Amino acid sequence: MSGGDNLLKLVEAEEPDEHDYRLQEQVGFILRKAHQRHVSIFAAQISDLTPPQFAALAKLHDVGETSQNQLGTLIAMDAATVKGVIDRLKARGLVDLTKHEVDKRRLLVNLTPQGREAIERLIPLARAITQETLAPLNAKEAATFMRLLAKLA
Repeated sequence: MSGGDNLLKLVEAEEPDEHDYRLQEQVGFILRKAHQRHVSIFAAQISDLTPPQFAALAKLHDVGETSQNQLGTLIAMDAATVKGVIDRLKARGLVDLTKHEVDKRRLLVNLTPQGREAIERLIPLARAITQETLAPLNAKEAATFMRLLAKLA
């Protein structure tokens, strides 16, 4: 039996006692362990990009050119974090930055041809990563899990 199975049985078997606090039963702890598992799977498949860098490229692939701030909003990153991500992608030649024609303070981000080729090559790997992350669940459980996570988010 895996550690995840043991944790699930523990969480299901015990009635909560208002005076007990078991870290391994807390949502943040379980989410962090699941996230660590996913990041490990991601790194094994896509070792040359971080998940935030991949997210930026994938969203740019979806929406096309957008402002740096809007990209941050779309991928749930604060302005400082998305700036660092974009700077690293730019240094690798995967995105271009240009100033907005009217508002020169706004930076627009777009995929370079190299960035477009990279994300199109990586999207099938990302699908496989999602499948591997969700592999312990059957199809109905995976759909329910994703729906509930989206509700929390």
